[in-house]
Amino acid sequence: MGQILLLSNGHGEDVSGALIGQALQSLGHHVQALPLAGLGSPYRQAGIALLGRSHEFSTGGIGYTSLRGRLTELVQGQILYLLRRLLRLLRHGHRFDLIVVVGDVIPVIAAWLSRRPVATYLVAYSSHYEGRLRLPWPCGELLASSRFQAVFSRDQLTADDLTGQLQRPVHFIGNPFMDPVLTPAEALPSARQRIGLLPGSRRPELEDNLLLLLQLIEKLPVAAELSLDLALVASLEDGALHALAASVGWQLEQGVLSRPGTVPITVRRDAFQSVLQHSDLVIGMAGTAIEQAVGLARPALQLPGKGPQFTARFAEAQRRLLGPTVFCAPGDAGSSENIEATAAMALDLLKRSRSDQPLQEQCRREASRRLGTAGGGTRMAAAISKLLP
Repeated sequence: MGQILLLSNGHGEDVSGALIGQALQSLGHHVQALPLAGLGSPYRQAGIALLGRSHEFSTGGIGYTSLRGRLTELVQGQILYLLRRLLRLLRHGHRFDLIVVVGDVIPVIAAWLSRRPVATYLVAYSSHYEGRLRLPWPCGELLASSRFQAVFSRDQLTADDLTGQLQRPVHFIGNPFMDPVLTPAEALPSARQRIGLLPGSRRPELEDNLLLLLQLIEKLPVAAELSLDLALVASLEDGALHALAASVGWQLEQGVLSRPGTVPITVRRDAFQSVLQHSDLVIGMAGTAIEQAVGLARPALQLPGKGPQFTARFAEAQRRLLGPTVFCAPGDAGSSENIEATAAMALDLLKRSRSDQPLQEQCRREASRRLGTAGGGTRMAAAISKLLP
């Protein structure tokens, strides 16, 4: 069996890489990972060994955030950290039969420099953004080289586009990050209407996102039939959540956030899949989470924040990527205008999610077209396995 190194550069990419890695391990391969940005927690959780130590950065990636995010990268030393990771790759790359890239141009360049055979899952790029994908230099030239033995895209439109541009086959066989949420999860208590709240996972942006969500919920009318479920990561513990909520007049008691005159919010930890699968509408401030909601054929409503990741600019690009079943209200991010308009849009979408058959059909169509079907990780691992000697 082969020696495989997974190379990724962001939390979402790490999630996909870990899922591919698990599928490769199940085929008997020895797998390690080198996350270029972040701790690589998804790899650790999946039981995949890391090549060297890792470090977390608040932006969660390299170079795709706002100007503030790029400056944060510099201050936090992310660029120097990346260079050290590249040196580690060059020192140890010869040990691996194949490098699997999950991400964008950064790991593509790194993999090419290693002089090892490469398979690439371009999860960060899509032709849905502009109709024709413009790969940053030198990504196209490298992907067209013989060193890159297979290229996988995140949707069929991109596969068709890049097959023509690169003059080589590019395949769409599904998205591994969709596999967990397409697997039935534990049911939540029944509710006539349910909104799932997805504030993201990276601190300190998470706290800012939560405060915006609480402002939004204050604008919703109290309704006994409505359940609000907050999918929260373990890194924000109850003590910190209690203090944050108390600072704006909310209370946390027995896992429920409440404030007089508002709909209570049930805090659910380690229940992300359940919240997604059982929500009629998702209100999100995250990248991969909203993609997964669309893949589950749920309408998704964005609430842009101040970033550094989930900004108005990021949200606009996400709508181009994921299509017409992702909605965003007018107004500047964080403004009272935007929050009030988002509340009104949430009520409208919640009603339509159950009664509007054209919207339901559109959600199902876009889910298949833009994210694919379950089993992407298994299919990709099988295709990668065939590349090994």
